Amino acid sequence: MTAESKGKIVVAMSGGVDSSVAACLLHEQGYDVVGLFMRVGTPEPAPADDTGRNHQGCCSAADAADARYVAGMLDIPFFALNFEQEFDELIDYFADEYARARTPNPCVVCNQKFKFGRLFDYADAVGASAVATGHYAVLDRENGRPQLRRGCDNHKDQTYVLFGLQPDVLNRVMFPIGHLTKDQVRTEAKRFGLPVCDKPDSVDICFVPDRDYASVVRERRPDAFNEGSVVDIEGNVVGKHRGIANYTVGQRRGLGIAAGVPVYVTQVNVESNTVTIGQRDALMKTSLLADRVSMLEPNLGNRFRCQAKIRYLHNAASATVSMQGEGEAVVTFDEPQSAPTPGQAIVFYHDDLVLGGGWIVRPLDE
Repeated sequence: MTAESKGKIVVAMSGGVDSSVAACLLHEQGYDVVGLFMRVGTPEPAPADDTGRNHQGCCSAADAADARYVAGMLDIPFFALNFEQEFDELIDYFADEYARARTPNPCVVCNQKFKFGRLFDYADAVGASAVATGHYAVLDRENGRPQLRRGCDNHKDQTYVLFGLQPDVLNRVMFPIGHLTKDQVRTEAKRFGLPVCDKPDSVDICFVPDRDYASVVRERRPDAFNEGSVVDIEGNVVGKHRGIANYTVGQRRGLGIAAGVPVYVTQVNVESNTVTIGQRDALMKTSLLADRVSMLEPNLGNRFRCQAKIRYLHNAASATVSMQGEGEAVVTFDEPQSAPTPGQAIVFYHDDLVLGGGWIVRPLDE
């Protein structure tokens, strides 16, 4: 969809500055904008101070009020869509992954399985031809096929959480702020006179606004908190742990082990109910197995070079991907990478172009 068509667009408005500016830009360009807030039925975050600096989550009643206010400024229709059932499933996934000694990535799963699907259902219901969000990502086209590229702000790029969106979805998505930096977005917000122009970014998972992940898991999977042994690389018992759901690969803090040197979680084993610790070198891995691999770029063959990103804040590293069939791939890095973690997404890039991605099963290094 192009700006010249001036059609109806549903904009996902979270109450933050990014989605608010996205709605304003599209409205300014002449689109028939419909604002949509996704109500998820999660607990309210702790009250913010006068500057808003304690506001960590999103999707709260205060966020809904901010989104509604911006929609009112634009004089556009505004609706709240109930996502409670989907988010209950998402919380189950979150708890299940920790109980399986995997580190979940709910934002990727939300985008792939829930958010965009429901947004398009609503768009179809109101006769909108496209959906827009405030993600920092860029869409191009080549030979009529959509291409997903990094947002222009390297520090805010969100393509890592969008890699699973398929071409039929990307054909109907717009990312109006993908060509802007965060500072430019805030400048635009001031130009539009938005009260959220200085609102802090959400930094927490929306259903864990206080960052207490363990309490969410404990409520749904209490058996993941059975005590067990902490062992060293040689298998010697060096302490006790408080339940595997409290630990993730690469973790250093909260281990309660006086080793004399910095130690990290190097493995979490559900079957033996053990947590293995070691020094930093033990985290460095050269290769990993990924499953549920899906590709956005065709004709790459069964073996291709890329830059691979193993977590949201990871600097993508040069690697070779060898497809193994049935959605599996072995990824081999040119240089060892720290703590590739089961349950996290791995995303493949060529410069700023997203090639595809999958989910880390385990490192393959002995």
